[in-house]
Amino acid sequence: MEQIIATVRGFDGALVVVPGPGGDSPEIAWGDAFFYYAPDGRTPPNTRPYGTIVTKDYPDDTACDLDPPGRWRVNVQVARTALPQLLGEGHDPAAADVVLPHPVYGSLGWICVVNPGERTTGTVVRLLREAHEAARARAARRRS
Repeated sequence: MEQIIATVRGFDGALVVVPGPGGDSPEIAWGDAFFYYAPDGRTPPNTRPYGTIVTKDYPDDTACDLDPPGRWRVNVQVARTALPQLLGEGHDPAAADVVLPHPVYGSLGWICVVNPGERTTGTVVRLLREAHEAARARAARRRS
Protein backbone atom coordinates (compact mmCIF):
# COMPACT_ATOMS: atom_id res chain seq x y z
CA MET A 1 0.00 0.00 0.00
CA GLU A 2 2.75 2.45 0.94
CA GLN A 3 4.58 1.66 -2.31
CA ILE A 4 1.53 2.66 -4.37
CA ILE A 5 0.99 5.84 -2.34
CA ALA A 6 4.66 6.79 -2.78
CA THR A 7 4.46 6.12 -6.52
CA VAL A 8 1.38 8.35 -6.93
CA ARG A 9 3.03 11.09 -4.85
CA GLY A 10 5.77 11.06 -7.49
CA PHE A 11 3.37 11.93 -10.34
CA ASP A 12 3.71 15.56 -11.44
CA GLY A 13 0.93 17.59 -9.81
CA ALA A 14 -0.39 14.72 -7.69
CA LEU A 15 -2.03 15.30 -4.34
CA VAL A 16 -2.46 12.33 -2.02
CA VAL A 17 -4.85 12.95 0.86
CA VAL A 18 -4.71 10.49 3.78
CA PRO A 19 -7.31 11.60 6.34
CA GLY A 20 -6.73 11.10 10.03
CA PRO A 21 -7.79 12.39 13.44
CA GLY A 22 -8.08 16.14 13.74
CA GLY A 23 -9.07 16.79 10.13
CA ASP A 24 -12.37 17.52 8.45
CA SER A 25 -12.87 13.99 7.11
CA PRO A 26 -15.29 11.53 8.71
CA GLU A 27 -13.68 8.91 10.93
CA ILE A 28 -14.57 6.10 8.52
CA ALA A 29 -12.15 7.63 5.96
CA TRP A 30 -9.19 7.75 8.36
CA GLY A 31 -6.28 5.73 7.02
CA ASP A 32 -7.60 5.60 3.47
CA ALA A 33 -5.92 7.50 0.61
CA PHE A 34 -7.44 9.71 -2.09
CA PHE A 35 -5.56 10.66 -5.28
CA TYR A 36 -6.14 13.95 -7.11
CA TYR A 37 -4.48 16.01 -9.80
CA ALA A 38 -3.86 19.22 -7.85
CA PRO A 39 -0.63 21.01 -8.74
CA ASP A 40 -1.40 23.75 -6.19
CA GLY A 41 -1.46 21.15 -3.39
CA ARG A 42 -5.09 21.83 -2.44
CA THR A 43 -7.95 19.39 -2.82
CA PRO A 44 -9.81 20.55 -5.92
CA PRO A 45 -13.41 21.66 -5.26
CA ASN A 46 -16.21 19.70 -6.91
CA THR A 47 -13.80 17.01 -8.11
CA ARG A 48 -13.75 13.35 -7.24
CA PRO A 49 -10.44 11.54 -6.79
CA TYR A 50 -9.24 9.48 -9.75
CA GLY A 51 -8.03 6.75 -7.44
CA THR A 52 -8.35 5.65 -3.83
CA ILE A 53 -7.07 3.11 -1.39
CA VAL A 54 -9.51 1.84 1.20
CA THR A 55 -8.50 -0.13 4.26
CA LYS A 56 -11.84 -1.30 5.55
CA ASP A 57 -15.39 -2.16 4.51
CA TYR A 58 -17.78 0.76 4.14
CA PRO A 59 -21.48 0.32 5.02
CA ASP A 60 -22.55 0.11 1.36
CA ASP A 61 -19.37 -1.64 0.15
CA THR A 62 -18.60 -4.94 1.90
CA ALA A 63 -18.20 -7.43 -0.97
CA CYS A 64 -14.37 -7.33 -0.91
CA ASP A 65 -14.18 -8.31 2.78
CA LEU A 66 -11.64 -5.64 3.75
CA ASP A 67 -12.14 -5.75 7.51
CA PRO A 68 -9.73 -8.62 8.30
CA PRO A 69 -6.21 -7.38 9.17
CA GLY A 70 -3.88 -6.83 6.24
CA ARG A 71 -6.59 -6.46 3.58
CA TRP A 72 -6.95 -3.28 1.55
CA ARG A 73 -8.11 -2.30 -1.93
CA VAL A 74 -6.93 0.13 -4.56
CA ASN A 75 -9.64 1.65 -6.78
CA VAL A 76 -8.97 3.40 -10.09
CA GLN A 77 -11.18 5.28 -12.50
CA VAL A 78 -10.63 3.97 -16.03
CA ALA A 79 -12.40 4.54 -19.30
CA ARG A 80 -15.50 2.37 -19.50
CA THR A 81 -14.28 1.18 -22.88
CA ALA A 82 -11.15 -0.18 -21.18
CA LEU A 83 -13.06 -2.47 -18.81
CA PRO A 84 -13.50 -5.45 -21.18
CA GLN A 85 -9.73 -5.64 -21.86
CA LEU A 86 -8.89 -5.41 -18.15
CA LEU A 87 -11.38 -7.90 -16.78
CA GLY A 88 -11.58 -11.61 -17.25
CA GLU A 89 -14.50 -13.94 -16.72
CA GLY A 90 -15.97 -14.50 -13.27
CA HIS A 91 -15.55 -11.88 -10.60
CA ASP A 92 -15.01 -12.89 -6.98
CA PRO A 93 -14.91 -9.44 -5.33
CA ALA A 94 -12.90 -10.79 -2.39
CA ALA A 95 -10.14 -12.32 -4.56
CA ALA A 96 -6.70 -10.81 -4.00
CA ASP A 97 -4.23 -9.67 -6.67
CA VAL A 98 -6.89 -9.72 -9.44
CA VAL A 99 -8.21 -6.77 -11.47
CA LEU A 100 -11.96 -6.65 -10.87
CA PRO A 101 -14.81 -4.27 -11.56
CA HIS A 102 -15.38 -2.10 -8.50
CA PRO A 103 -18.23 -3.74 -6.56
CA VAL A 104 -20.19 -0.48 -6.35
CA TYR A 105 -18.81 1.75 -9.12
CA GLY A 106 -17.80 -0.78 -11.77
CA SER A 107 -20.59 0.32 -14.09
CA LEU A 108 -19.18 3.86 -13.89
CA GLY A 109 -15.75 2.77 -15.14
CA TRP A 110 -13.95 1.93 -11.89
CA ILE A 111 -11.77 -1.12 -11.32
CA CYS A 112 -10.33 -2.41 -8.08
CA VAL A 113 -7.64 -4.77 -6.84
CA VAL A 114 -7.60 -6.24 -3.35
CA ASN A 115 -4.03 -6.48 -2.05
CA PRO A 116 -2.19 -5.91 -5.35
CA GLY A 117 0.77 -8.25 -5.63
CA GLU A 118 3.11 -9.68 -8.21
CA ARG A 119 0.41 -10.15 -10.87
CA THR A 120 -1.27 -6.75 -10.68
CA THR A 121 0.96 -4.06 -9.16
CA GLY A 122 2.37 -3.04 -12.55
CA THR A 123 -1.11 -2.82 -14.02
CA VAL A 124 -2.38 -0.81 -11.05
CA VAL A 125 0.48 1.69 -11.33
CA ARG A 126 -0.08 2.02 -15.10
CA LEU A 127 -3.81 2.59 -14.61
CA LEU A 128 -3.20 5.14 -11.86
CA ARG A 129 -0.76 7.02 -14.12
CA GLU A 130 -3.34 6.99 -16.95
CA ALA A 131 -6.06 8.17 -14.57
CA HIS A 132 -3.75 10.93 -13.33
CA GLU A 133 -3.09 12.09 -16.89
CA ALA A 134 -6.83 12.02 -17.64
CA ALA A 135 -7.46 14.16 -14.53
CA ARG A 136 -4.74 16.57 -15.69
CA ALA A 137 -6.44 16.85 -19.11
CA ARG A 138 -9.84 17.52 -17.48
CA ALA A 139 -8.30 20.24 -15.31
CA ALA A 140 -6.71 21.86 -18.38
CA ARG A 141 -10.08 21.83 -20.21
CA ARG A 142 -11.78 23.47 -17.19
CA ARG A 143 -9.13 26.22 -17.14
CA SER A 144 -9.59 26.96 -20.86
